[in-house]
Amino acid sequence: MRQTTRSQQTTVRVVRWRGGQHPTLALMKQNLENHGLRPFKWSKQANYRYGVRSHGYTKSLYCVEGSVEIFVPESRQRITLRVGDRVDIPKGVRHSITVGQNGATCLEGTPARHRPRALATQSS
Repeated sequence: MRQTTRSQQTTVRVVRWRGGQHPTLALMKQNLENHGLRPFKWSKQANYRYGVRSHGYTKSLYCVEGSVEIFVPESRQRITLRVGDRVDIPKGVRHSITVGQNGATCLEGTPARHRPRALATQSS
């Protein structure tokens, strides 16, 4: 199933986990790396909220454990991600994230050029 949201001439894309394999952190990490993204994992407790924000780059976000809700204010769309689901949020799209009632662990992928300078120096 694919859901899209129109906002500022961009599309928020949701990809639901499919296939015979159970979604694992390793498979999600590999998928992000295969697309040239630098993955990093974060966890938050139940009902934690990231306020409305946008980024200067496209980011991909997998739900590894629990659930998260993505809200896109311009379209008023709410997208719930469960284990294995991914959302691709284009550059400049305003969104907020609210962690579900059981907490969540997510794997976020960003372009390598957006990593902190200290990390870029260490990996050269």
